Amino acid sequence: MITVLAGGVGAARFLRGLVLEVDPTEISVVVNTGDDTIMHGLNISPDLDTVTYTVANAIDPGRGWGLANESWRVMESLARYQGVKPQSSGAAGTWFNLGDRDLATHLYRTARIAEGATLATVTQEIARAWGLDFRMIPMSNDVVSTKVDIVEDGHASTVSFQEYFVQRRHGVPVTGVQFVGASTAQPLFLDLLDSSEAIIIAPSNPIVSLGPIRALSGVDQALATNRDRVVAISPIVAGSALKGPADRMLTELGHEASVVGVARIYAPVCSTLVIDQQDEALQSAVEREGMKCVITDTIMRTPEITQELARKVLQAARSGKP
Repeated sequence: MITVLAGGVGAARFLRGLVLEVDPTEISVVVNTGDDTIMHGLNISPDLDTVTYTVANAIDPGRGWGLANESWRVMESLARYQGVKPQSSGAAGTWFNLGDRDLATHLYRTARIAEGATLATVTQEIARAWGLDFRMIPMSNDVVSTKVDIVEDGHASTVSFQEYFVQRRHGVPVTGVQFVGASTAQPLFLDLLDSSEAIIIAPSNPIVSLGPIRALSGVDQALATNRDRVVAISPIVAGSALKGPADRMLTELGHEASVVGVARIYAPVCSTLVIDQQDEALQSAVEREGMKCVITDTIMRTPEITQELARKVLQAARSGKP
C-alpha cells in the first residue's frame, strides 16, 4: 500500500503519473480539506475536486482547476442580483467562480452531507462516479479551516484561505497561518501511515496544503515513527514555485524559498527529498539537513516525465536510499 499526502495542483498532477506506475487500487490519497468553504450554501472542497478532475483527465488544463469545456451561466446570472442585495449580504458573490458542470459535484456533496453522510463517504462516492480506482480520503470528517493573517493597505486582518487565494489573488503579504479546528479534528488515516510501504508527500505548498494535514493530532508523530519510508517532492524549483504563492509565502513566514528551506520543514518527518535537476548544486545542503536527496526532473510536462518521477520516488521510499 502507498499513501500520498496531497493538496493542490502539483499533487494532482503527480498522482496522474503515479497511477500509471502502480496499480491504483494500491494507492490511498489523503487530501487537504483546510481550503474547504461554503459558497451559496454549497459545500466546496477545492483540493478534493482538483485531484478528482485531474486524475479523471477532466480538469481544465489552462486554469489547473475546474472542468474542461465549462460554461459560466450561473455565475453570469448571479450578477443580476448584485445591485439589489444589502451591502452586508454575502449572497450572489461572483469572486469565487463555480462552473455550471462543476456545480453538480457541489450540489451532490451538499445534499449527501445534509442527509447525514460523512465527507469521507461522499468523497468515495464522487471518486467512483468519476471512475477513480484509488482510495481518496479527506484528511478528516471534522471541519478544519485555514486562516491567513495578511496586511492589506497597511491594515492587518485575518481572512479565510479562499479570500486570500482567490478573492485577493494571493497578492497581499502574509504574516501568519492558522489551522482552526485542527487540534480537535480526528485524522482518518493514521493507520495507513503505519501500514504503508511508502509514504509520499506530494509537491504541494508545505505551509497551506500539507500544513493542515500535519497539524492534525498524531500525524507528525506517526510520520516521524515511519520516517525512513517517507519521501517528499519539493514544490520549489530554482527558488520559485511552479504554480501558486508557495515561494512568496515561505519567504514571508521566515523560511528560505529553496529546496533547502523545504528540507528544513520536512526533515523531522521525512527521510528523503526529491529535487529538480536545476537544484543539483544544493544537494549537499539538503543532505546537511539530515535528509537523503534524489535528483531528477520534477517538472511534470508530460505523462512520461510524471511517471518517471513517480518511479524514482517509489524507489527511494522502498529502498531507503536514492
